[in-house]
Amino acid sequence: MGLTAALYSGTSGLKVHGEGMSVVGNNIANVSTVGFKASRMHFEDALSQEITVANGVGQVGRGVAVGAVYGDFTQGSLETTTESTDLAIGGNGFFIVSPKGEEIEYYTRAGNFRFDQEGYLVDPHGYVVQGWQVQQEDSSAPASGSATTADQSTGVRTVGTPTDIRLENFQSPPEATSRVDMVVNLDSRSEDHATDATNPFFAMFNNWDASQDTPLGDAQYAYQSTIKVYDENGTSHNLTVYFDPVSDDISNTGGRRYWEYMVTVNPDEDNRTFWSGAANTTKKGVLMIGSLTFNSAGEIENLSAFTLSNVAAGDDPSNLSEWTPADFSQNGYPLFTANFLGNTNADYTSSTDATNIELNFGLRNRDLTETPAGSEAGWDTAGGTADATDNASLIGTNLNNLNVFQDPERSALAITNYSTGSTTIYQSQDGYTAGFLQNITVDRDGVITGRYSNGQILQLYALTLADFNNKYGLRREGGNLFAETRSSGPPLTGLAGTGGKGTIASNSLEQSNVDLATEFVKMITIEKGFQANSKTITTTDGMLSVLIQIKR
Repeated sequence: MGLTAALYSGTSGLKVHGEGMSVVGNNIANVSTVGFKASRMHFEDALSQEITVANGVGQVGRGVAVGAVYGDFTQGSLETTTESTDLAIGGNGFFIVSPKGEEIEYYTRAGNFRFDQEGYLVDPHGYVVQGWQVQQEDSSAPASGSATTADQSTGVRTVGTPTDIRLENFQSPPEATSRVDMVVNLDSRSEDHATDATNPFFAMFNNWDASQDTPLGDAQYAYQSTIKVYDENGTSHNLTVYFDPVSDDISNTGGRRYWEYMVTVNPDEDNRTFWSGAANTTKKGVLMIGSLTFNSAGEIENLSAFTLSNVAAGDDPSNLSEWTPADFSQNGYPLFTANFLGNTNADYTSSTDATNIELNFGLRNRDLTETPAGSEAGWDTAGGTADATDNASLIGTNLNNLNVFQDPERSALAITNYSTGSTTIYQSQDGYTAGFLQNITVDRDGVITGRYSNGQILQLYALTLADFNNKYGLRREGGNLFAETRSSGPPLTGLAGTGGKGTIASNSLEQSNVDLATEFVKMITIEKGFQANSKTITTTDGMLSVLIQIKR
């Protein structure tokens, strides 16, 4: 080997310590880089050369080489920001980004994302963040042929495969009202404002006159409650339910109290098409009529509900014989429809295109298979065809003949008849008008949620996180990006908080994990190593000079 080998050993030391200083310098240079992961260089000795020694064979080292450069994937500190699309991962995993229109994917810990002019969620390079579309909660089933995955821990249901996160529609479509909940207390001391000796349970109905500016006068009912409902186009309509006790025209109630009710809308907004051919339009705007039965304690026991089911040309809807028991929803609540938009084949609850609304007073019918006991026509216990004459005689003589739920179930929050004054306790409906996107939030499970001006909160996308069996085998591509290699293996994708992946922190950015104290210590060590190796070369140079002088 000789002295020349010593020169090469020293040279190798200079080289690797120079490379080591480059690694340290790169770490320090990126001390403020979002999501940066530091690198660590590991040295190893070079292959030793065998030489003959007194006791056989010995080995002499030939210097040093770079053994490996590993990434340091420890968690960086989190900085709070004011942007909801600034995202940080607390734990394992990488965000997935992809150039628009390309199949290639990159992985990053830097979550400084923004929506571009086309609605894509992108990183600073314009690469689109990947995620799953979220199936809306009110969707009954995914489209035919689409894959659906439900995660039990996060509770979010994703559809298909990871795709570009893009907000193509910044508007929430309207939803027609399908259910009205109304809980009121009806003062048991109220007087009977609307009376009718012939049809006491339909006195308010008989007094309703759609041709008047005020179809039902204030003196014709004891209480009313109004709620705003929506049609399929998102237009709001006032739905008013009138209540009035039935007391003056009945007797022998057995301690029970009876009220009549009537569900109405503005007659001008009742666009059921049969009205154009009806013989009488004075009842236009009346959607449902019925009665409420309370026990002596003021709790609701039963109710009846009637709607128009089939009005032929020339029929008179003001005649009670045209009104039949209401259909029930699958939840056991009576149904009515208004057909606000005047659609064809949408006038009755049984119509193919009807937009039905279920009415919930806090009482539902658990038995949807039977008609009222002893009733063939729904509300005529005499067994004949229901008509106004039958109804008048039955209602006035036998209160048990009222059309009632066969198996009623009262909820904890239900309409009552206490002597504490009439008041609306609770009312709600599930429709809404169109709304515009106001802001975006991201939860710890990586679910991107849109909040709209109509009050709707819709889950839009779930971020896809990737992890690797050997993340140290990832290739650094610059720009805070990593690429998959054969050494790293394929990505293991999933939702945040599942499969060992970290959770998402919105309004936060992960900072560089470079520790300056550690880097400065390494810098000193590398500097001294470099200096020592340079001494090896200068010393060997002196020895060579002495050797050359021997020739003289």
